[in-house]
Amino acid sequence: MEIEAAFGKALKNKRKDLGLTQEELAYQAELQRNYISFLERGIYQPTITTIFKLSAALGCRPSELVTATEELVNTEIS
Repeated sequence: MEIEAAFGKALKNKRKDLGLTQEELAYQAELQRNYISFLERGIYQPTITTIFKLSAALGCRPSELVTATEELVNTEIS
């Protein structure tokens, strides 16, 4: 799995686990809803600042999003 797609899947999984819509996440992270959509579809890659904003809105550490991404990438490699 490409890194962009893996991050998008990790983000979407975390968002859905919390029962948030893309719009709710975007509002809490001070981002645009369509940007969340682009991230989740692997079209855009987040900056480190964006990862921190997303993790704050999701109530997790930035490293959790990165670790979840890494696990998805490594699952495809194995």
